[in-house]
Order: sequence, then C-alpha cells, then structure tokens
Amino acid sequence: MCFNLRWRREVCWILAVVIVSGLACAPRQIAVRQRRAVAASTVREEVRRRYAKREYRIPMRDGATLFTAVYTPKGTSQAYPIMMLRTPYGVRPYGQSSYPDTLGPSEHFMRDGYIFVYQDVRGRYMSEGDFRNMTPHLAEKTSADVDESTDTYDTITWLLDNIDNHNGRVGMWGISYPGFYAAAGMIDAHPALVAVSPQAPIADWFFDDFHHHGAFFLPHGFNFISIFGMPRAGLNTDDWKRFDHGTPDGYQFFTDLGPLSNANDRYLHGANPAWNNVVEHPNYDSFWQSRNILPHLNNVAPAIMTVGGLFDAEDLYGPLNIYRSIEAKNPEVFNILVMGPWRHGGWAREAGRRLGNIDFGAERSPPFQLDVEFPFFNHFLKDEGELDFPEAYVFETGVNRWRSFDRWPPALAEEKFLHLRENEALSFDPSDAAAVAFDEYISDPNRPVPFTEEFTTGMTREYMTDDQRFASRRSDVLTYQTEVLDHDVTLAGPIAAELWCSTSGSASDWIVKIIDVYPADAPDPDEFAVTRPLGGYQMMVRSEVLRGRFRNSYEHPEPFVPNEPTRVVVPLQDVLHTFREGHRIMVQIQSTWFPLVDRNPQKYVDNIFEAREEDFIKTTQRVYRNREYPSCLRVGVLTRVQK
Repeated sequence: MCFNLRWRREVCWILAVVIVSGLACAPRQIAVRQRRAVAASTVREEVRRRYAKREYRIPMRDGATLFTAVYTPKGTSQAYPIMMLRTPYGVRPYGQSSYPDTLGPSEHFMRDGYIFVYQDVRGRYMSEGDFRNMTPHLAEKTSADVDESTDTYDTITWLLDNIDNHNGRVGMWGISYPGFYAAAGMIDAHPALVAVSPQAPIADWFFDDFHHHGAFFLPHGFNFISIFGMPRAGLNTDDWKRFDHGTPDGYQFFTDLGPLSNANDRYLHGANPAWNNVVEHPNYDSFWQSRNILPHLNNVAPAIMTVGGLFDAEDLYGPLNIYRSIEAKNPEVFNILVMGPWRHGGWAREAGRRLGNIDFGAERSPPFQLDVEFPFFNHFLKDEGELDFPEAYVFETGVNRWRSFDRWPPALAEEKFLHLRENEALSFDPSDAAAVAFDEYISDPNRPVPFTEEFTTGMTREYMTDDQRFASRRSDVLTYQTEVLDHDVTLAGPIAAELWCSTSGSASDWIVKIIDVYPADAPDPDEFAVTRPLGGYQMMVRSEVLRGRFRNSYEHPEPFVPNEPTRVVVPLQDVLHTFREGHRIMVQIQSTWFPLVDRNPQKYVDNIFEAREEDFIKTTQRVYRNREYPSCLRVGVLTRVQK
C-alpha cells in the first residue's frame, strides 16, 4: 500500500485585498466561497438522492433516550454496514427533511454504500440525560450504571434490532471530542463493533486541549469552556453560543483580564460549572484522573486505526497515547497509527498541502482518505480488499514523505542528547566545563512573550509551524543552535528536555521549542505565495510547556527554592522531522507564552486560578550548562534508512 495521489483538487490561495476601511473582500475570495457553496449544494443533493433519513430516540438502560439520525441507502438489493459517530456538537441539520452536505468520514463512504448513524451524546442538544465532560469510565458497573461504553453498546443493540438492511457489522469514527467517544465506545465493545478509528481523540484533559502538563492553555480553554460548559436550557437544536471578546486582539484582551480570578467577576459570574471545575481542581486530583481514558483501554476487541496530526494544536497527546495504551494492553488486536502533516482534523477538512508558510509538497489528505481510511473500514465491515498496512504510517516533515514502520517509536531510532553549550551553541557533544555556567533572563509576567505575531483571540492552527524569529530576538528567550548541518539529521519519536534551571521566585513555567532554521537563501515554494520569505525562517517543529510546580508530581505541587539549581524535565510529543543539510537545529527556552498559556505569577500560590495582582512578580531565570548541571534534550535519531 502506498500513498499515491490518485486525484487532486485545485487549491487556490488568494491574497486578501483591503480597500480603504478594510471591509471589502476580494472578488476572487467571494468567487471561491460561491464555488464551495455550489459544490456543497451538489453533494447535499446527492445525499438526498441516495439516502433516506429517519430520526429516533434510542432508549438506554437507565431509561434516558438519545437523539439519533439514521441515513439508510435507498437501494435495498444488498445489506450495508453501519458507520456511527457520537458527538456533543449536535447532529445538524435537525428534521427528517433536512440533509447534511455529506455523510461519513469522506465522500467515498457515501458513494460506496453505508448506513450512517449520528447521535447526540447524553445531555447534549436533543438527547436526554445529564451531560458530563469527558464522562468517567466505570470499570465495574451495576446493571443500571451508564457511561459512554454502555451508551454505545445500547445504541448498537437497538440499531441491529430496529434498522433494516444492515449486515450486522458496525464501525465508529470521530474527530476530537467525538474521537474520545469513539475510543470510549471500543471498551467492552458490542460484538458487532468490529472497526473503530479514534481521530485526534482527547485522552486526558490534564494533558490535552486545556492543560499541557498542568499549564492552562488560556485562549482555547477560556473560549471553549465559556461557551461549552454552560448548563443546557432543555432539549434544543442550538446549544452553542460564541464568547464575544469585543476585540480581535487576544493578547490585549487577556492582558486586560488580569489574573484568572477576575474571569467569574467580569464575565462568567459563577454560572459556568465547567469553568468552576477547572478553578476548583488546579492539580491532577481524582476529578481529572477519573476522566483519563488511558487506564481503561484494557478490553478492546475491534480493529483500531488511531489518526492524528503532527501539528495538531489541540489534541496531539491523545492519539499518540491512546495508540500506545491499546498496543500495551491488547497485544493481539489489530492496532495501527497514522500521523500526518495536519492541523487538528486537517485530514478530513482540507487538502493538507500546507500549514501557514510550510509546504508539504502535495495534497496529503485525499490519498489518506482513499488509500488508508476507506480501505480500513471496507476491509473489516465489508470483507473487501487485503490490508497490507504497517504498524505506523508517519509523515516525515522536512523532506515531505510518508514512512512506514513496524513499530512506533521506530526501533532504529538511537537515543542521543543535544546539549546546551556556551555562546548559545547546541551540540551532540556534552560540555566539559567544570565551573558552574548558566544563561539567564528576566521573566516578567506583566510583559509576557507572545506565542504568535497574529492578532487573534484564539489558538491559531498555524502557530505550531510559525516563524519564531520574533521570539528568538527577545531578551527573555534563550536561544541555542547547532552549526550549519553538513548532513541530514532525522529526529524520530518522543523528545524530553532535561533542564537544570533556577528561578529567583518560587514558581515558574518552562517552555521549550525545537526549531528548524532555514538557510538565508532558502527558496520559497514554487506554487504558493507565502506571507513571509523562507530565507532564515525559524520553523517550529515541536514545543511544550511544563508548569514547574508539577516537576515532581502532578498531584502534589511544590514551590521552587529560590536560586537553587533544580532538575526539570519537559516532555515533548513525538516528531518525525529531518533537519536538512545546510539547516540548523535550534532550541528556545522561555517562561511565558502568552496568551497561549496563562500567566504564572512566579510567586508560589496554592491555586493559580485564585492568584491576585500582587502575586505576579518579575524573576531572574537561569538555565545551567556545565558538567555538574548538563541541560540537554533527549532525542531519537534515525541513523539508518527504514522504508
């Protein structure tokens, strides 16, 4: 099996034209939108022509009914498998005469013939019951206990008994939050559930989405929770209200907000249970632990294909760790991993040719849909085709090619260490300095380092490949880089930054970024206009933050001893990236990343969500780099070519 591009879509990148007040749109933009609207209308009519729609209320074992839309092929000459998606985001359009733009993970499924089932999860939109964010899985249940596993089981039982013309097999998929429901549904699964694809699934909300190693991802968390966490006003078809910031400048909005203790007073007024839960549980206590699905992936029987994006700003932890957990706990199950050059859900929502300024050489989404996703489900649900899939398909950025591996991380990846050195150097050779040596900067939470140069109230999808020159030129960001590489260097698998550092305060965040520095004469992509030249571009390859209070335990935080060298390990998610000959490898270290991450007061308080203005202080941050305190990055280097 290979990722040959069987068909291409024309992608047009249009320069926005701003006229006088900036309110006028370019005519070509309008034309593109019109063409997309026409295309969507055409497919919608095809859905209507091919499928009949029915809406049901399916009873669960505790008596609650879940609203479910079922689309069945009008042709009845054969039996069809069922493809199911369970979602907290609504199964619009509601009404038996209203049809969506398309059905299934891609148009290939709709045209090949499946029964499609879309369900509002418990307590959302038109489904009865009480909604619980990241519903805790109940490992031991009474006959009346319910969780997402039982709701999935009961739904499948009802479908098999009440929907005509099925072949007795069910598949599930879902992206992001629906990916969590797909993962939850495969635990103690109904025997008819034979294939599941959790895609960008949430696994644990202390590491996905709103938290990264205990640090709160502010624009994403605040914006999402402020609208998603409000109690529902009864059954309804419009349960989503966007928060109005009153400005496009998120950096300014969250600066003006001040400490997060102001959020309830100014905006939420104590009426949002989800926000209150975040505030009341700043540590990794039983509230968050119970919402971690990873320990419960023990009894998984369906075939699994976990999908993720290497540049997923929301859920990168989830797919990697759900794959690993299934692999460890269910060694006999068909379990594969696909990681492509995508943003959150990009494999289903766009062509996948580029992200921001970074070009991936070709459209990467259509061949995945046709050559991987579609054959996976067809094989297990229809007995069609032979699967010759490796354990892991991972896209190698930097050289823009797919790689096949018989395990992930690759067995051939050799562990090496990139050491921070004197004169802002980065090297695979350790420092031989005996005397204490360090670099330092002043971290001011009232003038934090921005995470992007864009003016936005949200978490931009492009920030994970953004040019980092704006940060490397700040005095509160430490920058280290290798000499110009005389050969390609491929990093594969997880990365951990092992820092020896200190702070003059008693609390601190530590942010580490790995960056591909392009040569000064690097050419721009031939086919696309870029927003900035690639000569000297500092492409972020991977980044992560650790809230320093959790350096020894996520459950039991502790302050720093001021000015005492302390070991802090910042785990970064997996990569497969080649730094080309003529490029450099760069590492940046900083303590603020705003407003992507909320401001750490830098004075220890029990709960940062309750910190006050006077708690926010400037500190002197030091990163050590000598024989006694050897700060470095632990990486996997792929030393031999593997298919």
